[in-house]
Amino acid sequence: MTMTHSNQLPNLTVLPRPEPFLAIENVSKIYPTRSGPYPVLQDISLSVAEGEFVCFIGHSGCGKSTLLNMVAGFNQPTAGTVRLRSQPITSPGPDRMVVFQNYALLPWRSVFDNVYLAVNAVHPRKAEAEKRAIVREHLAMVGLADAMDKKPGQISGGMRQRVSIARALAIRPEVLILDEPFGALDAITKEELQEELLHIWNEHRCTVLMITHDIDEALFLADRLVMMTNGPAATIGEVMDIPFERPRDRTQIMEDPDYYTLRNHALDFLYNRFAHAEGA
Repeated sequence: MTMTHSNQLPNLTVLPRPEPFLAIENVSKIYPTRSGPYPVLQDISLSVAEGEFVCFIGHSGCGKSTLLNMVAGFNQPTAGTVRLRSQPITSPGPDRMVVFQNYALLPWRSVFDNVYLAVNAVHPRKAEAEKRAIVREHLAMVGLADAMDKKPGQISGGMRQRVSIARALAIRPEVLILDEPFGALDAITKEELQEELLHIWNEHRCTVLMITHDIDEALFLADRLVMMTNGPAATIGEVMDIPFERPRDRTQIMEDPDYYTLRNHALDFLYNRFAHAEGA
């Protein structure tokens, strides 16, 4: 019996690769200066899944805030694109909320009013009772039910940051951007707010992008750690997957040998491979 073989392959349907939830593609940012163009970021590409918690770390001047400001819509890339659900980001919007290190609260308004102003701006047609209920719910979520009538100057820094987080979450953003939110707080308050942030994120699972200078914070909070090279023309040097199961327990994580392997790798990246030059 003679067997014949055809060189023709069957017709295969190639399905398009699904668009990532958040896509940062070949992004560069160059600022004009008197001495010529200054490249802050160069050829940044990163895909972020919906519900993912991603931390960004790197030395000052590496463009972390510049990059996340483009996700927020405060800034535009010189080259490349930033897309959310396939749509280019060209301006700020309620689907992306930012929590800053300096709280950005109106000092003459109460805690309640600072959150209410955001809810009312995004949902002006909601019934008044519903808007006020949303504010109370989110202040209770961050442990501030008893402080809602106080002014920002009458509460601690940790409490002010809780107000900022409540305000951001109250409008149910798809992406929460945190720019060193706990950097100015003492160690105990910082750990408390990290625990609260994880609890809230586990409940709502919005996508979180967070800038930090604290490796331990990133290892406790994030699914991935994006490590930036030094500027100018900074780019992504490495992306570290953080394997610890959720929900996370700080003590258990710190007893895991992998914790110190990951921590030492990040330290080596920052302080050996990409150490800051003296005086930089």
